[in-house]
Amino acid sequence: MQAPQTMEQAVRERYSAAAERKQDALCCPTAYDPKYLAALPQEIIEKDYGCGDPSRYIRPGEAVLDLGSGAGKICYIASQIVGPAGHVIGVDMNEEMVALARKHQKQISETVGYDNVEFRKGRIQDLQLDRQRLDVWIEGHPVLCEHDLVELEHYQQQLRVEQPLIPDESITVVISNCVLNLVDGDQKSQLFREIYRVLKRGGRAVISDIVCDDDVPESLRQDPVLWSGCISGALREEHLLRAFEEAGFYGVHIAERTAKPWKTIEGIEFRSATFIAYKGKEGECWDHNEAVIYRGPFREVLDDDGHRYRRGDRVAVCRKTFEILQREPYLGHFEVVPPLQSVSPEDARPFRCSAGTQLRSPKETKGEDYKVTEATGTSCCEPGECG
Repeated sequence: MQAPQTMEQAVRERYSAAAERKQDALCCPTAYDPKYLAALPQEIIEKDYGCGDPSRYIRPGEAVLDLGSGAGKICYIASQIVGPAGHVIGVDMNEEMVALARKHQKQISETVGYDNVEFRKGRIQDLQLDRQRLDVWIEGHPVLCEHDLVELEHYQQQLRVEQPLIPDESITVVISNCVLNLVDGDQKSQLFREIYRVLKRGGRAVISDIVCDDDVPESLRQDPVLWSGCISGALREEHLLRAFEEAGFYGVHIAERTAKPWKTIEGIEFRSATFIAYKGKEGECWDHNEAVIYRGPFREVLDDDGHRYRRGDRVAVCRKTFEILQREPYLGHFEVVPPLQSVSPEDARPFRCSAGTQLRSPKETKGEDYKVTEATGTSCCEPGECG
């Protein structure tokens, strides 16, 4: 009796076929910037399957990792955006897709004027194991008995430690285009932890994927065709957001979401959405006598560390939070209030972020003895603005 096909086997086989011949059913229509597509051969454009364009959120000079890079379309777009000062790595477990991505690399690099892309074989939920190096080792060390299996397991662990596929904190931005849903359900938590591991502090993940508005029943989850077709493995929108949060990310939000479903099956809507999440809230909290004021428009908001910001209140924050709120995605939502006299790291005190919201008196940031009375003698209006 033949063993049932696993979901990973179904994905591998379907995308191997898709590397040979275009499959429209795997593609959710997405518009890409034509100026970047102009450098790509038609084969790359046709045989790369996605549901969004995370490359829109990449900046020049960044180190980019594309999970499930397929034929390499997003990698080659990203390479043009980051420029010669940046670097792009594509990871895919499918040998045929990796070969297709590499096939046109020389031609594309000559067209754009530089080569800053590389493609590596690996599973996106296990970014430590370099499977191409593993393949080479297995060729010279075939597994014929239990002893050989032990040697194989030892070599895998050695590879993870000494030559990881993607080292810790080496990537500025992790992107993915319609691939996370293909990972087995019990491995998705590990996938989000791996994304977190490889990102530098201050880095971010930009994920375009198919999500659903209700739980996918077990009958659909056991269908290899629907799973490999980016349907059965889809997460509910709120569950994907929560997965980022549980992995340690902050500032998690939906950047794009199609109003019209891509497909509807048994009353469940499947649509494309792009999510962004940031790394950098880990570490100790120190009090540098700093505060922030939430501008509105909501009466109050709650951040990922449990700080509650009521509109207009002068809220005490640690140095870490003070810096985070001055960056994306919070930029522009807060007024920052530094102390009149800066506090050196040596003089900073531990700050209890876990204690909830704490207000900071103006006298605390200015100093209890601050009694200045001052008028500049100039108008508070810009020229021509006052009546």
